Amino acid sequence: MKECSAVIFDMDGIIFDSERAVIECWIELSEKYGIKDVEAACIKCIGTTMQRTRQIMLETYGENFPYDKYAAEASRMFHEKYDGGRLPVKKGTENILRYLKENNIKTALASSTRKEVVVNELRDAGLLDYFDEIVTGDMVKRSKPEPDIFLFACEKVGVSPADAFAIEDSFNGIRAAAAGGLRPIMVPDILPADDEMRSLAEVVLGDLDEVILFLKDLKRH
Repeated sequence: MKECSAVIFDMDGIIFDSERAVIECWIELSEKYGIKDVEAACIKCIGTTMQRTRQIMLETYGENFPYDKYAAEASRMFHEKYDGGRLPVKKGTENILRYLKENNIKTALASSTRKEVVVNELRDAGLLDYFDEIVTGDMVKRSKPEPDIFLFACEKVGVSPADAFAIEDSFNGIRAAAAGGLRPIMVPDILPADDEMRSLAEVVLGDLDEVILFLKDLKRH
């Protein structure tokens, strides 16, 4: 099995435990405003852009759902709780980033989130300098599950998609990486891997420390 030249990371649910944090803010809102089954609705939005999230929420709750008002309130709650380096970092994050740096493997971030938010969160956590390139949802026309963001990230680090791993937790992320011809590694966060994910991913692993072991194993064979 071929070694890799680059690793492209998703951010939310892979680097940061942010998806759970966002859902908790919406659950708090749902108690205040009586929004039913909000957790299930939020789970449908994992791995999508802000525009698609808005669409999903209006499809779920009807055209008159005051999504913009609630989203702004949820966003304020999130930033009050987690700005300034308080966003929980996922297990193994710094270990894998150090390992890739030490082994001269290119690293890029491919997140559907806006660039400003991505850069601020990575900087606050002291992780920004580990990444060679950052590609965000506002830099490409089509969002995941289309492969554009991963293809652009590969282009930026100068690596063929076939030589790059993509580490993702979301179904749309794995679909996007597979569609782009990258080698998807799924590290599930909120949603466990199903049959489709297992067929699209090269491997499904429990956390980023397990990904290091997998990459070391590749080097040995």
